[in-house]
Amino acid sequence: MTSCWLNIDAGPRLQWKNEVENLFLQQSVQPNTLVTFLPFAVILVIFYFLLIRPGTQRQKKLQQMIDSLKVGDRVVTGSGIYGTITGLKNDRIQVRIAENVKIEMSKNAVTALQNPEEE
Repeated sequence: MTSCWLNIDAGPRLQWKNEVENLFLQQSVQPNTLVTFLPFAVILVIFYFLLIRPGTQRQKKLQQMIDSLKVGDRVVTGSGIYGTITGLKNDRIQVRIAENVKIEMSKNAVTALQNPEEE
């Protein structure tokens, strides 16, 4: 003995639901792949111009300054030592930091040229 307290004929409702889904699927258009990836591309371009490009420009400017070092230039090293270049070799420089005190270091240790006003 089976008893069902609610007897609903799901046939017409199910058919209506399927028709609505089919209509929706026909009207919906898949987004273009270009439109999908466009925001990511814009973010990458922004990162390039705000972070990557300024860093590479700064690095190029520093390398140009290091390549143009000559005897007599007053320099500041990465460790904060001020001195005057007294000798140049391939990848090293000799810097006078006090009377009769000369140190030899890598050219890449130089971070800036000293301004003439800074004495």
